[in-house]
Formats: sequence, C-alpha cells, structure tokens
Amino acid sequence: MPRTSLVVPCYNEAERLDVRAFQQFAESGVARLVLVNDGSRDTTLAVLEQIRAAVPDRVMVVDLSPNGGKAEAVRRGMIAALEAGADYVGFWDADLATPFKALQPFVDLLDSIPHLDVVIGSRVRLLGRTIERQASRHYAGRVFATAASLALRLPVYDTQCGAKIFRATPRLKQALATPFLSKWVFDVELLARLGAKDGTYVPTRLFDTVYEYPLIEWRDVAGSKLKMSDFAKSAVDLLKIYRRYVRRSNRRPAVVDDALKTPATPASPKTRA
Repeated sequence: MPRTSLVVPCYNEAERLDVRAFQQFAESGVARLVLVNDGSRDTTLAVLEQIRAAVPDRVMVVDLSPNGGKAEAVRRGMIAALEAGADYVGFWDADLATPFKALQPFVDLLDSIPHLDVVIGSRVRLLGRTIERQASRHYAGRVFATAASLALRLPVYDTQCGAKIFRATPRLKQALATPFLSKWVFDVELLARLGAKDGTYVPTRLFDTVYEYPLIEWRDVAGSKLKMSDFAKSAVDLLKIYRRYVRRSNRRPAVVDDALKTPATPASPKTRA
C-alpha cells in the first residue's frame, strides 16, 4: 500500500473528471487516492465509484452530504487518509491543473529533508516551466498572495496553489481536528495553525518546515468554479484569519490551542476503500 495519500475534493465534477488519468495514477502506486464527493448534485459520486472499482486497493471514496465546501472536504479527506495510516498526505485539485506527475518531487523532498513537514506548489513563471494562467487571475492572485504573506508574517509566494503535501505529524492531526474558520482560504488558515507553538502563532517556526516548490507545469482549466468576486470573499476570510490566529495570539497566548480544542461533531462520512 502506498504510504502517500492524495485527497481530491470533488463537487459537481462529473463532466470534467479525467477518469483515465485518475485510474492510471492510482495504478502507478505513487499514492493512494482519497476521492471526496462533497455533496455533489450530479453523477460525481458514480464516477468516483467507477474509479475506485477499477483500482480498489489504491482508491478510497469519502461521500459527504450535504455540500460543506472545499475546506471541509479537504479536511475530512485528510483525516480519513491519516486514520488509514498515511505517512504523507496531500491535496490536489480535481481539474488536474497541476498534473499528477508533479507529485513525485514533493514526496522526494519530504523523503530527503527530514525537518520538512510541508511542501506547497508555487506557480512561478520561470524559463523552462509551463505556467499558463489568465492574466486577470494572475494579478488578482498576486495581490492576495502579498496580503496573505503580510498577514502570516511569512515570505510565502503562493498560498493558494491547489497542490500541497504534508508529513503526518501530531501537529498536523491537531491542526485538522476542527473545521476551518475560512471556507475560501483554508490553506492560509492551515499554515497559521501549523505555525502555533505553545498556543502562540510563531511564523519563524514555519521557515524551516515549509518548502515552496516551483511547479514545472500548471494550466488554467476551463470550467473553474472560481470567480473574480471570490477574491473579495477571500479578503474577508483573510482578515478573519489574521484576527483569530495572528493578532489575538499576541494578546492571549492560548488562543490557537483554544481554537483546536473543541471537537468537531459533523456527521460521519460514508467511506469506501
């Protein structure tokens, strides 16, 4: 059984899922797929079950209802992967804007650098790389990324790329213990939770444990559910994260731990492995 699990949140993706690419990746043995149906209203669940049936020992399907949003789908999928014994667990966008072949370098970094706990993809346009992104989204993304970097007090270039992988640590499990405050920028919130030390957010704690990997290939895929108006919602969520984890942690040392103490009580998902 692969020791890496990759969570893929899916909401109404029946028409866009590349079934062959998912099956081939599962067959490769690089990672176990954890496919999360987030209360889809189309035939997404049936498509995910089709993928699982083709490679049953390397695909798990988590069926959530009702729709709870990407943040909760990723969180529940990561918890399922950790409970199944994954050493590394990541999440990937269902549209494969980042192709599956990009995963291996992420795993290699965690294998070769013991103090690393997180590897995140970064969409940097460099010579020799193929990064195709709509100009409007690129510039809006750069504004948001700068704001996120300032909020976290962390020199991070791209918090929102949908390709990330984490080492299975007690701190990761604690960070996933309760639903995210944010539905739009949970990636930023997860970093804030991982940056907690003795109840206080300490950004320097992430300097040696988080690695940004410039992707070789990333492409905007037609049919994305992201709208320009979502950037405004993301800005509101970013402010909430800053107030909850960064500003308040400087005033009241126990704030981050308090945020993670209350156990989540969502309905149990239907999991098929």
